[in-house]
Amino acid sequence: MKLVVLERDSVGTDVDVTCFEEFGEVTYYGNTVAETVAERVKDAEIIISNKAPMNEKTLKDAANVKLICLFATGYDNVDLAYCKSRGIKVANVVNYCSPAVAQHTLLLALALTEKLFFYDEYVKSGAYGAQDRFSNFDRPFTELSGKTWGIVGMGSIGHKVACLAEAFGCKVIFCSASGKSTCTEYERVEFDTLLRESDILSLHCPLSDRTRGLFDREAFSRMKKTAVLINVARGPVVNTQDLYDALMEEQIAGAGLDVLEKEPIAEDNPLGQIKDSTKLIITPHMSWASLEARTRLVGEVMKNIRSFLDGENRNVVNL
Repeated sequence: MKLVVLERDSVGTDVDVTCFEEFGEVTYYGNTVAETVAERVKDAEIIISNKAPMNEKTLKDAANVKLICLFATGYDNVDLAYCKSRGIKVANVVNYCSPAVAQHTLLLALALTEKLFFYDEYVKSGAYGAQDRFSNFDRPFTELSGKTWGIVGMGSIGHKVACLAEAFGCKVIFCSASGKSTCTEYERVEFDTLLRESDILSLHCPLSDRTRGLFDREAFSRMKKTAVLINVARGPVVNTQDLYDALMEEQIAGAGLDVLEKEPIAEDNPLGQIKDSTKLIITPHMSWASLEARTRLVGEVMKNIRSFLDGENRNVVNL
């Protein structure tokens, strides 16, 4: 078998991927931009990719390709209908990073509600050592206990976040992103109720026509002024300019983002102008990427390939 790994570095160079050589001859590329995909996959039978576009333009000359394995859960970059018409199976990986993303969600919420970066800088700047009292709490902060934690998207990650929030003493409510949730452990509410009642509101939904731009100026106007928004889902679920305006106009108290509409962050993204980390924290789409999660991801792709070669359809999304 001829395998091509288009974005080897997307799982980190500290994670071994030579395991794929068990299946045949492997060609590795650290990263692959759209313009080079077609040339690199033309002789492949199995493609392992992440963000590289998989469509008629990039695959039409790849006569031998039989399987596309994604280093990801999402498959927005794959033309599933075209692949199906060619008999090319597409397999993703699910739930490999749920603990990591849930952990990061709590981290962002805690850092914002406790004004953590302000107090860290207060000590390191020398201001704490120069004062004459043992403590400092000039920036009021709050407890999670007793607060309402709202969730959009009660999948694997949303459920883990709900459990963690509950352990901190929060009341958990949620709104189904698809409208088809079967979760009965937590109170399901309408979107307007979620906006109105949530003290912390975290997003764990896929990007779809239903969720694109879901959090816009109107949504922010209905949230509590003391509310904190956490987005670890997809950047376009939140309207960038409207979030900037909501933060600057103090419609909401803060936001923690691990995803943006355009990644990496664009020079003209207004959120980059906000330097106050008690108001806004942005991390570079890394919440999923714990060492354990990336190791699991490679292992799951291995299982998907082995399953395919055994005539099975493990995690195939375009049957």
